[in-house]
Amino acid sequence: MDDPYQNNVYQQGTGGGYTTYGGGGDQDGYGYQGDYPPQEEDAASDATEGHDEDDEMYEGEYQGIPHPDEIKAAQRAARAAARAKARVEAEGLDEEETLAEQYENIIEDCGHGRFQWTLFVVTGLALMADGVECFVVGFALPSAEKDMCLSNANKGMLGLIVYVGMMVGAFVWGGLADKLGRRKSLITALAINSIFAFLSSFAQGYGFFLFFRLLSGFGIGGSVPVVYSYFAEFLSMDKRGEHLSWLCMFWMMGGIYASFTAWGIIPHYGWGFSMGSEFQFHSWRVFVLVCALPAIASLIGLMFMPESPRFLLENAKHDEAWMILKQVHDTNWRAKGEPERVFTVSQIKTAVQDDEFIEIQSATGTAFQRWMVRTMTLVKQVMQNIFALLSPDLRLSSLFMAIIWFTMAFSYYGLSVWFPDMIKYLQYEEYESKVKVFHRERVEHFTFNFTLANQVHKEGEYINDKFTNIELKSVKFEDSMFEDCYFEDIKSTNTFFENCTIKSTVFYNTDLWEEKFIDCKLENTTFLHPKKGCHINFQEENDIVIYLVSFLGSLAVLPGNIISALFMDKIGRINIIGGSMLISAGCTFFLFMSFSQAAIIAWQCLFCGVSVAAWNGIEVITVELYPSSKRATAFGVLNGLCKLAAILSSSIFSAFVGITKVVPILMSFSALVCGGLLALKLPETREKVLQ
Repeated sequence: MDDPYQNNVYQQGTGGGYTTYGGGGDQDGYGYQGDYPPQEEDAASDATEGHDEDDEMYEGEYQGIPHPDEIKAAQRAARAAARAKARVEAEGLDEEETLAEQYENIIEDCGHGRFQWTLFVVTGLALMADGVECFVVGFALPSAEKDMCLSNANKGMLGLIVYVGMMVGAFVWGGLADKLGRRKSLITALAINSIFAFLSSFAQGYGFFLFFRLLSGFGIGGSVPVVYSYFAEFLSMDKRGEHLSWLCMFWMMGGIYASFTAWGIIPHYGWGFSMGSEFQFHSWRVFVLVCALPAIASLIGLMFMPESPRFLLENAKHDEAWMILKQVHDTNWRAKGEPERVFTVSQIKTAVQDDEFIEIQSATGTAFQRWMVRTMTLVKQVMQNIFALLSPDLRLSSLFMAIIWFTMAFSYYGLSVWFPDMIKYLQYEEYESKVKVFHRERVEHFTFNFTLANQVHKEGEYINDKFTNIELKSVKFEDSMFEDCYFEDIKSTNTFFENCTIKSTVFYNTDLWEEKFIDCKLENTTFLHPKKGCHINFQEENDIVIYLVSFLGSLAVLPGNIISALFMDKIGRINIIGGSMLISAGCTFFLFMSFSQAAIIAWQCLFCGVSVAAWNGIEVITVELYPSSKRATAFGVLNGLCKLAAILSSSIFSAFVGITKVVPILMSFSALVCGGLLALKLPETREKVLQ
């Protein structure tokens, strides 16, 4: 069998050709030179001219303290020896493992510094945009449902449509990232998210808003699988677990950003504007617009970042990969005050690609035919990558990871919906317990110019009365009679007239329409200048509490994030995942004691703080389990499965609010225990180079 890899060397001044350079490499083909480019023996480089080696002697040498570079070299040699021993004992080893070790050594030589921290912020903003997307509709919905007169069915669809888009987006962008590139796929995904998030803020109708949020979710669905694959390929083994865990904090920041901006923008009616009665741009639309800023910021930052060199090496783009690795090396060491360090890599193995079919077809036929050939070939390659996740060497890991992702997402997203819904239900019960009932009242020649709230009026009589410039909140008139009355400038929320008789009454500039009058008799009644659309009540008493709940839930993740980042490499990925999921399962039983809003908020913070460690471990181990050619595809499939679990659990858990706590709690407990125990069976990957 031919060797699937060939030695490709970047050689300065050769016009980009692929040749074998010298014989100075080590046994794995990882070549170094003393200087790059080669110099004469007595020549002095610009970087070292004027320096005396004796003057720069390491100050700890006389104390017997090893130089830090010597320590790193010894650690690398020990790891290389261990891997070499494992290769000798293993059977059926292919050359890809050699490429993985070479790449690991190169990344270690490049160091960890300014480049990685810059990429950390840029990719973190993309992850933050994903976190924001999960909260946008939930915060905007109380105002949007009144602005667009949404039914309960429409509200439910709007709440789930984002997850549907994210689920499809995760599958698509994860697969494309392994074929088109991490950076290119992420830029395209964020651009789609930004464009349709912007358009959704201006959409006046429910149909357009639903469609734009679907496409916005489709775009942002690519952020999680691509971001982790992209960032991980610039990290060395000893930095990978910790810094991928720090990256997870941006998702928490997305929740904080969304809740904080919602609280600061949505309650302010004056922040919007209108153009006649057909175009309304209320403050909740401003909030939707502001939520697109993290994605836009990440998109701008990505324009200045390079492609993953590991992806380029997998696709036989040796020259580009070499230049990017040199850029990483030079950026880091210059920032550390060591510009004299020279990038000494001279050869890296790359895979031979078989794209001749595409090239032949691209030279013939019409532009549409060429596009169709490339598209169908790309789809075929992506599908082959997906099916490869079920190959014998990946089948068991893929099955375990699918179950762990699904069980974790089912519990987390289900309870994330259940917590605020339970708080709303408790608020509703408290509000209902304070309802005032007026029975058989008779009011004549009286002007109502004050707000009526949480009242029921039964068998009343209202003669020659005026209701002017008032708000009716949760008011119900039953079996009552209105005669010669006048209603003007009325804003109503949850207000109804049932079995009432209304005679010679005028409704001027009100939002009371036919649906508000249930089985009523209207005699000589006039409706003048009725308000179109639904009234938006910007002073809901429970809005601040809901924002606070989301803010505290996101903030509670911070301790868990810090702990998991610090201990990810010390106690291992599987211990973090299994321990966190099992402890989270125990936390769910505290929900039986949640009889008040404060108790629910406390248990929510506890659950979020504990479970985030499992999320961090799951995302880190997903990156490390799969080879580079299938990493983003696997992450996309698993993240898409995660969003499917979110859709199912959100629908199931919300259906039991106000009915019973037992079913959601037992379902969460069972899922977490199952996933936690299974996680303990996964292989530990903290000492594994990225394949």
